[in-house]
Amino acid sequence: MKKVEEFYKLRDTEDFFKFFDIDFDQKLINVKRFHMMKEYGTLIKKGISEIKDEDKLFEFLKFSLLRVYGDYKNGHAPSAADVWNMYETGKLEGCSSCSPSPVGTSTGGSCGC
Repeated sequence: MKKVEEFYKLRDTEDFFKFFDIDFDQKLINVKRFHMMKEYGTLIKKGISEIKDEDKLFEFLKFSLLRVYGDYKNGHAPSAADVWNMYETGKLEGCSSCSPSPVGTSTGGSCGC
């Protein structure tokens, strides 16, 4: 059985999908990997410290990846303006999924982006 310890050694987006035996569209991963993994990281940060049982944690990590991948497969994407703004200013000011953080801060918006 795969262990959560092995999860923490994963680095490439494809490795996460292979680890959980999840089929994926390589073309989608090639285009959206940064956004998917960023959203995945934000999602698991919210729940990872609350789950003590390793089997439940494993399932939570897998379900979270499936959820993020499903969102992107069904057309979810940050707007080009949001991405460009983050690139141009070097600051995260929220994404199209949340409300922006206060002006002058370098943190993301209400969703943790």
